[in-house]
Amino acid sequence: MPIKRIITKAKVPVKIYTDDVDPQAMTQLVNIAQLPFIHSHVAAMPDVHVGIGATVGAVIPTKGAIIPAAVGVDIGCGMNAVRLSLKAGQLPDNLKPVRAAIEAAVPVGFAMHTDKPGVPASTVRALDGGLDRIVGKHPGILKMQKHVERIWAQQLGTLGGGNHFIELCLDENQDVWVMLHSGSRGIGNIIGRYFIDLARKDMGKHLANLPDRDLAYLQEGAEHFDDYVAAVSWAQDYAMTNRREMMRLILEALGRQLPPFTLTREAINCHHNYVAVERHFEETVFVTRKGAIRAGEGELGIIPGSMGAKSYIVRGKGEPQSFCSCSHGAGRRLSRGKAKKTFAPQDLIAQTAGVECRKDAGVLDEIPGAYKDIDEVMAHQADLVEVVHTLKQVVCVKG
Repeated sequence: MPIKRIITKAKVPVKIYTDDVDPQAMTQLVNIAQLPFIHSHVAAMPDVHVGIGATVGAVIPTKGAIIPAAVGVDIGCGMNAVRLSLKAGQLPDNLKPVRAAIEAAVPVGFAMHTDKPGVPASTVRALDGGLDRIVGKHPGILKMQKHVERIWAQQLGTLGGGNHFIELCLDENQDVWVMLHSGSRGIGNIIGRYFIDLARKDMGKHLANLPDRDLAYLQEGAEHFDDYVAAVSWAQDYAMTNRREMMRLILEALGRQLPPFTLTREAINCHHNYVAVERHFEETVFVTRKGAIRAGEGELGIIPGSMGAKSYIVRGKGEPQSFCSCSHGAGRRLSRGKAKKTFAPQDLIAQTAGVECRKDAGVLDEIPGAYKDIDEVMAHQADLVEVVHTLKQVVCVKG
């Protein structure tokens, strides 16, 4: 479907690809569109919902400034998926040992690899130099978490918690896929929070002129702008590496549980919380995608549903009005707290029928009923992407 709503009450328009927009999210979108450095317009994807400062599901093009809170604290969070040479009929009838093998290989929640990194030393060295340069100029980052100098390496190849997951899925041809969702772990969170705070301090008395203090920004040419660009770039590389290393560990674990297999599609590895330099509407701009993926013409991407719903491998159509973007998932309908109050474990059991996964109160905030209908979200972005594969999970690992 084309753009459903255009809001014109701010400096630039807000173009929205759905009618399902929470009033608070609408206020956040208008607040962003009031900022003086927004280029052309703000685009809101079909999964749009309330975030911290900036709306999740927003694509924000800026000239000469970046909003650290719009990029967020899980810098580089995104998806990775590979297709295996296996068919559904080659999977064991009991998938619980498969889930256990994945959970044993990849630490989840607050857990991490103990004693030493769970990835090759060369991978750690490749990232280490960039981090040293960042904390050399901003040693305060190291004070935000105990033992961060070793923890960041031990968290490489780990899942985290919240809405992050690892899944074994089947597509419409009964081919087996591995799909995962994670980001830059604790070190990305620290870098994000540090520069969000620094942006507020740098704005000083001008912070009061913003519609929301979480929209504090760093201007190009200012003291800390280049440092943030370097730090966010490093965190995005870390997140990409984290997903790649997790996938390696998962495939090794599956190799001990399943019949021999090969990879039949090159891995799709895409960010959905990040900033990049791109050209749109005859200008070179910083594009912040907060809960959105790039969907340039012909580009492959991943749009997951909830832990009981379908997910999609998509090919972008390069739609200019969305800044070549599409949604990053279904989008939350209920906050985590509201989901826990609304649903009980028996609801989770019913909504994840047929999926080998946790079904306890500890993951109740991730119940499918807390999310928008992924089919509706996909219908609203038919102008943005075409569906290449439809996936349904049979195993889901959560933190």
